[in-house]
Amino acid sequence: MATEVLAPLPGKIIRINIEPNATVVEDLEIMVIEAMKMETPIYAPCDGVIEKMLKKEGDEVEEDDLLALIG
Repeated sequence: MATEVLAPLPGKIIRINIEPNATVVEDLEIMVIEAMKMETPIYAPCDGVIEKMLKKEGDEVEEDDLLALIG
């Protein structure tokens, strides 16, 4: 079963550091969300492979939006 990566706060995705099918390790920075001129890194919650990226750079997100799936 895939692990969900959720947005911790509302904001805009300003950088994505990985591609689908990339192998990630726990605590690897996978993307950055900007809110009120502050950047918040989003880290992989576990080791695995990025099964699906559900957002792209420039997308606005709300708290708890699904960003990616790690399998």
